[in-house]
Amino acid sequence: QVQLVESGGDLVQAGGSLRLSCAASGSILGIWDMGWYRQTPGKQRELVAEITSSTRTNYADSVKGRFTISRDNAKNTVYLQMNNLKSEDTAVYYCNADIWASGSIRSRDYWGQGTQVTVSS
Repeated sequence: QVQLVESGGDLVQAGGSLRLSCAASGSILGIWDMGWYRQTPGKQRELVAEITSSTRTNYADSVKGRFTISRDNAKNTVYLQMNNLKSEDTAVYYCNADIWASGSIRSRDYWGQGTQVTVSS
């Protein structure tokens, strides 16, 4: 069974930094795109950043220049470095990955349980 486990969420002051991590575990044959989404109460989950297996990246306009997504394929882990945090970055952050698991005929999306990021102004 494949699992995504996030860590790194915390309470931080505006202007501060956090690094989120998300590790995939289980019987994994391959991982394609990986990404980070966030959600606040009453709003839809939105894409923050994504990275392909060839390390091509894409960012939401609101985080460009402040957030950096990266991945370590040897550890099946994706990271989100968040700098110059703003109060509007407060949300639950979810990890997402397109994973081909052992016993499956194709890859599918997996989600982590979420980690809370709170930015105080």
